[in-house]
Amino acid sequence: MTSIKNIALPDIGDFNEVEVIEILVNIGDKINTDDSIITLESDKASMEIPSPFSGIVTKIEINIGDKIKQDDVILSIENEDDNLQNTNQSAKTEYFKPQIVPVVVPDIGDFDEVEVIEILVSAGDELSVEDSIITLESDKASMEIPTPVAGTVIDINVALGDKISLGALILNIESMDVEKEPKTPAETKTESPVLAPTPTSSTPISVIINTNQVVSTLPKNNSHASPSIRKLARELGIDLSSVTGTGQKGRILDADLKGYVKQIMTSGNLGSAIPKTPVIDFSKFGDTETLVLSRINKLSGKHLTACWLNIPHVTQFDEVNINQMEAYRQEQKTNDIKLTPLVFIMKALVQTLQNHPRFNASLNESGENLIIKKYFNLGIAMDTPKGLVVPVIRDVEQKSLIDLAKELFEISKNAREGKLEPADMQGSGLTISSLGGIGGTQFTPIVNAPEVAILGVSHSYFKPIWDGKNFIPTLTLPLALSYDHRVIDGAQGGRFMAELNSTLRDMKGIV
Repeated sequence: MTSIKNIALPDIGDFNEVEVIEILVNIGDKINTDDSIITLESDKASMEIPSPFSGIVTKIEINIGDKIKQDDVILSIENEDDNLQNTNQSAKTEYFKPQIVPVVVPDIGDFDEVEVIEILVSAGDELSVEDSIITLESDKASMEIPTPVAGTVIDINVALGDKISLGALILNIESMDVEKEPKTPAETKTESPVLAPTPTSSTPISVIINTNQVVSTLPKNNSHASPSIRKLARELGIDLSSVTGTGQKGRILDADLKGYVKQIMTSGNLGSAIPKTPVIDFSKFGDTETLVLSRINKLSGKHLTACWLNIPHVTQFDEVNINQMEAYRQEQKTNDIKLTPLVFIMKALVQTLQNHPRFNASLNESGENLIIKKYFNLGIAMDTPKGLVVPVIRDVEQKSLIDLAKELFEISKNAREGKLEPADMQGSGLTISSLGGIGGTQFTPIVNAPEVAILGVSHSYFKPIWDGKNFIPTLTLPLALSYDHRVIDGAQGGRFMAELNSTLRDMKGIV
């Protein structure tokens, strides 16, 4: 005989409402007694809720993000053992009683004292048998210590850096062990299995008729991992089904997850670690046309995506009075010398970089050392018919305004005609992205890795500035400095922009 049974939330301690952060089963799944069905998270801990009996999931009553409390129905299952339970109602049933189990350091070989280098759980965590709880390190190896019993962590008795030895108390776990009352002779003859009642609530089991609901929350190949690992994976945006576990029975360990993230970061395959955008058939809304991206579009798109995902960006905005610059430019025009604002910005930028070397630098591969560049090469972002390219002007500090103007003319011509060589786009220390000839008041440029900063230049405009007596028409140039916050903090960025502003405002520092 089969019946539909509710599984309700058991007593999980001093919590009124707890958030559902994972649903670990789907409709149609066959689950066994003690299989985890959902993960809950409070402000103190995360915990997995097991099924009190086996069967097939027919309905899921909750959603991710729901707040649930004791006795709320989680899901329903079709159970084939109802007749066994009814048969044994008169017998003495087994019941669960929590016990405090101390977990100590096991025999880990020929070591007197070993240092604790990682504590992998917190008080309140729900653990399964063989979940890792701490990592120890000797002068020869590091090793993870698993818990021998399942249950809830009550307290932790070690700290990072402690030296511990065989038999030392690591933590205490509240474990739900099965205890049996002495059987009577009549009971001894009963060989049928006795189902443990739900250790959750006193609410009677009810029958659910409607099983038409369809819910799909996880792939069928549900990954085996502890609550702490699942929580870390959620914070990192990692799908655990993509991670290969090296623990017992394929369990995903802390090292497996971190190794997977490291592999993504080093391979540049960051897209697999973030949610995908929806795929939509736009033709159903009207006429469409498909254009193939140019090779430059594809390469720059991939590079800029990696830059945006890898670099913690900060952008600071400023405005510069360029009345002197414009007056000097107009004066040079009378001598048949044509100078764009960009060459002035290049000279001012290099002068500022000489006083702020941290901006003319790159992080090394480990991310722990900063490589300061003693040369001053600037990348200049250029718009071409095939897409964005960034050729490099070298040794800017050694060239005059006229030299820079001539070189910019030649290199921009080559860029438009597609004649740039790979060497022409390598070796820059900082990039300038100028939209001054197009328009706009401000924008946020993306740092061009492995550089640590980029200067965005917008279209200049006249602005009334109060001088204490009158409003003076002032030609104003908007600037935007984006930088890598791992290398440059806000105060350094502010000082850099202030000096650049001062240099551009006073032409004595440029010509």
